[in-house]
Order: sequence, then C-alpha cells, then structure tokens
Amino acid sequence: MLQHRWRQWVHVTKLDPAREHQPGLIEEIATSGTDALMLSGTLGVTRQNMGELLKQVAGYDLPVVIEPASPEVAAFDGRLLLFVPSVLNARDVGWVVGKHVEWVKGQTVHWERVVPEAYIVLNPESSVASVTKADCTLGPREVAAYTRCAERYFRFPIVYIEYSGTYGDPAMVRAAREAIEEAQLFYGGGINSAERAAEMANLADTIVVGNAVYESGAEVLRETVRAVQ
Repeated sequence: MLQHRWRQWVHVTKLDPAREHQPGLIEEIATSGTDALMLSGTLGVTRQNMGELLKQVAGYDLPVVIEPASPEVAAFDGRLLLFVPSVLNARDVGWVVGKHVEWVKGQTVHWERVVPEAYIVLNPESSVASVTKADCTLGPREVAAYTRCAERYFRFPIVYIEYSGTYGDPAMVRAAREAIEEAQLFYGGGINSAERAAEMANLADTIVVGNAVYESGAEVLRETVRAVQ
C-alpha cells in the first residue's frame, strides 16, 4: 500500500502550487529519480492552483503527496496521500491543532490516506515561521526533546526538521536523529548541491528538495538525487 511505502523514500521534491511550472520543468522533475512529489506551500496556495498543479503532475509514474497549509487545500478526494503538518514549536496554537479541527469539522476525511507530520521549524526568516509564530530559538537539547515528545507521546510517524529557504545546522538534525527511535526523520531547507544532500541524508531518513528546483533547475535536482540514492 502506498501509505506504507513512503517510509522507503529517501528523496522527495517539493513543488509550490503558487509558483508557475512550465510543462518541460515538470517532466524533468518527474523523471529525475526523486522518490515522490510533495505539493506544498505556505503562502498563496488555493484549491484552484493546487488542482492545476495536480493536473500537471498527473500521468507520471511517481507518488504524489499533498501537504496542505489550510483546510481548503486538504479537501481533495481520497485517492491521494495527505501529509498533514502540526508545527509543534508554533506559538500560535492553531498551527498545532486548531486548523486541523476546522478541517475535520468541514468534510469527510479519508483517514487511511492521512500521515501526520510533527514539524519543528527553525528558520526565523521563513514564511512558515512568520505565519505560525514559531519559536526558532531552540538548541539541540530542545530539538531532541520536541522529537521525543512528537514520537513517543504524540505518536507522530514523521518528525520534520524544517529550515525552509536556508541550509540548516547539521547539529540540530543530529540531535533529532539521536532522539528518534521509530519515526521517519525528514529534513527540508537549502539543499541545492550534492554535498548538502549527502550531508543531510546521512542524518535524516528523507530529504526534501524544493527551492533549488526553481532557483537552479532540474540538473541540480538530479545531482541531489544521485547523492542520496
């Protein structure tokens, strides 16, 4: 089942529905060797542009995941995996659980397709940190504690260290790695070279590459794939 195979992914490419995607770029990404496509964004994502991007990526033999930033965007049918984030270090509690309650109240949820993610946001300059009012002053000890709490208390299957737009501190990812036991450790942020991909892949189970696709093109994406597979 697809909802279990995601644990085998080592490289995921994140596409932002609010950005423009030329058909040629989509094809290059889909044939790069990446394990899956994650459709996700913090600002400007609507049901309409998410639907348009879904049409563009349809037809490729590649798993597609929606990572919704709002209940509206989570309203697609039950054929797709939903990776639903809770930002555990958000000062705005709505991003820990409130948005999720709105989502569940508003529609039928295909729970067999839902994979919860425990986000730990660590780049204070990122849009996600601004929107969620995340406490990005954490050190390795706090990151480890959040990781243990996410995995052992809340039972999240994914812990996601998110630097969104900048390359993170490997010491923070290592702290999460050493704290984790069974959950899948994701890392995202600033991976724009084979060297960075390899460094973070040595610490995390799955790396997520996003901005590099838009800033440097598909060849850089292929370099990051080769570095981890």
